[in-house]
Amino acid sequence: MRNDLEKTLLSKISDLSKLQASMATWKKEGKKIVFTNGVFDLLHIGHITYMAKAAELGDKLVIGLNSDSSVKRIKGEDRPVNDQNSRAALLAALFFVDAIVVFEEDTPINVITTLMPDILVKGADYSIENIVGAKEVIANGGEVKTINFVEGYSSTSIIQKIRNQIT
Repeated sequence: MRNDLEKTLLSKISDLSKLQASMATWKKEGKKIVFTNGVFDLLHIGHITYMAKAAELGDKLVIGLNSDSSVKRIKGEDRPVNDQNSRAALLAALFFVDAIVVFEEDTPINVITTLMPDILVKGADYSIENIVGAKEVIANGGEVKTINFVEGYSSTSIIQKIRNQIT
């Protein structure tokens, strides 16, 4: 049973070309594909709520996950707390996540333009014109949506809270 669970989780984690093939199948089946991306370092209720709301917008939810090297460049040398394989496995364990693709670049533009999802989603702290890949998805006939965050939750604030308790 444990091996089946592990196989199921690993089957959701894909490289870009394999995911592109899966998405072609999903699109032929008439499935609406939603894409979002992030670091998802320490999963918390804000992440879960955000991804669940994103999943409700379509039939398949694809997550672009920043690689460890990408996170270090964006967030600093002490991040990520959890490595990309652990973060990907945790995301794969969520029933409403259908696929995860890890990307090395600082932004997911290559992933977005390769996959061309039906709906691109980011947090409401972004304006649509500032969302990476928005103009490309819209030009391809897709939509771009924002979702409000659950106030008071972020990996950075959790890390800071832990550090404050240690010192």
